[in-house]
Amino acid sequence: MPSQPSKTLEIFANPQPQRDYTIRIRMPEFTCLCPKTGQPDFATMLLEYVPEESCIELKSLKMYIWSFRNEGAFHEAVTNQILNDMVAACEPRFMRLSAEFKVRGGIYTTVVADYRHPGWQPSVVVKLP
Repeated sequence: MPSQPSKTLEIFANPQPQRDYTIRIRMPEFTCLCPKTGQPDFATMLLEYVPEESCIELKSLKMYIWSFRNEGAFHEAVTNQILNDMVAACEPRFMRLSAEFKVRGGIYTTVVADYRHPGWQPSVVVKLP
């Protein structure tokens, strides 16, 4: 197999560090294992962030997300762990990770975790007529 899962998140220089802009990445194939039963849990992850000096490289993100496939994790723990790892890798102005887990025993779970760099204020939303 040419590719392997990896816990390494690579970054590259933000091409517009003087501007606040949002990057949205949808990851519909996240899987991990239930730590109680060992059964697979499936989720769609939505990453939204305002970069500072660097951005997350997408192939490394794909390999990173893949690395959870055979690990047991509670939804709340894995969502916060992924957010913490991504914040450590690229030190964004703002980052939000939403994890929408598929139904398990009649229950859907969505976990949303945010990070805001101290002192950063979001731009004012412009409402157009």
